Amino acid sequence: MDRFVAISSTTFQLFALIGIVLALGSAPAAANPKYAGIVIDAKTGKTLYAHDADEARYPASLTKMMTLYLTFEALERGSINLNTRIKFSANAAKEPPTKLGVGAGRSVTVEQVIYSLVTKSANDASTAIAEHLGGSEAKFASIMTAKARSLGMSRTTFRNAHGLPNSAQTTTARDMATLGIALREHFPRQYKYFSTRSFTFGKTRMGNHNRLLGVVRGVDGIKTGYTRASGFNLVSSVVDRDRSIVAVVMGGRTGASRNEQMKDLIARYLPKASTRGRGNLIARGATASMPMAVASLELPKVGPVPSQRHDGNQRLAFAYAAPTPEPVVGRAALVNSLIAQKVAIPTPAPAIVPPMPVETAANEAIDPVTTASTAPISGWMIQIGAMPDRNAAMALLTKAQGVGGRSLSGTEPFTMAYTKGNEQLYRARFGGFDGQAAATRACSTLKKKGYACWATAN
Repeated sequence: MDRFVAISSTTFQLFALIGIVLALGSAPAAANPKYAGIVIDAKTGKTLYAHDADEARYPASLTKMMTLYLTFEALERGSINLNTRIKFSANAAKEPPTKLGVGAGRSVTVEQVIYSLVTKSANDASTAIAEHLGGSEAKFASIMTAKARSLGMSRTTFRNAHGLPNSAQTTTARDMATLGIALREHFPRQYKYFSTRSFTFGKTRMGNHNRLLGVVRGVDGIKTGYTRASGFNLVSSVVDRDRSIVAVVMGGRTGASRNEQMKDLIARYLPKASTRGRGNLIARGATASMPMAVASLELPKVGPVPSQRHDGNQRLAFAYAAPTPEPVVGRAALVNSLIAQKVAIPTPAPAIVPPMPVETAANEAIDPVTTASTAPISGWMIQIGAMPDRNAAMALLTKAQGVGGRSLSGTEPFTMAYTKGNEQLYRARFGGFDGQAAATRACSTLKKKGYACWATAN
């Protein structure tokens, strides 16, 4: 009898342990209010997993997936080719990092723009291609939104081409999965760019921010993204033998935890995907919810287009986008967007930067350090200096990126303001390292290049 009791007790403990392990598998969903995720069978369209998949989230640099979609569309239409020169306006050139650093008035090719978006997630290149194709970034954003509707992305609104913070620019995990599938299905020739591991621009080698490429079997793209408001985002396409999925993780606390959650979703749900099915899930033409004329929307045939010019296609885009209310700006926009994401509403801080346009000021309220990625809430980071001016700190980071090579691949530059005596200083840091060893290696590389550097965990 005692032996039976002992065995029963052991069995109970085993089942309890299994229950704990299974519960931990859903821990990111339970513990993080920003988290949203979805896994779609790319052959049948069946939803294999979903958590808050239709709740509003900030896309961050996942935005560039739509910028690339419209770029690929223009390539297929013949209005541009891979060697078309894309000129950087002063507006594009001044975009904050992550960026290529091309000066105003200079240009790069369309193919260089594509590579910079899929690897470095360059904000300046995003704005430059948007202005070239749409005449202005605002007009291009309207076309992005109209195209989203034509693809069935009913809960997505774009206000810019790069994904820097804007309280009116929102999406959902399901909509991002739809866009990922559309990129695969509609542009099989161009889709190969998303699997690019690195891109050399001038003397600088830029590694892909997607750490799953070459690490997780079957992963062939697509895109990462991060701002403080959005958390760490990732859309992954996986093709393994005769199964195929597109998975989305949004709102990760760190890049490493986001990647682990994605690996877990792939391991769990790829085996459940169908071995049959033809794909072709996302129509390029009209959907049941929109007019045919808007579904066949095209960008202008030439670019850039003067701001006062409006051809028929542009009018369709704006006519369709018009029902979307004008963005609420200022603290009201911040409150609305944070309520939607169940985030605590901060007390407004006094301005420490020169006056800005109203919408930009609203963006700054969401993310005080306007960079492609800002300081991770936790994890390992490195610091290479402190400057009395934020722009000078960012310039130092950009220069360090140029020599850091692989050691800085997948990391993000940011500044952190602090007061020393009566002086305001800005720490120049890189965040997003997978651990202490990676941060230490980066410091070692930068020190050999003459930079001061130390690693820290936050």
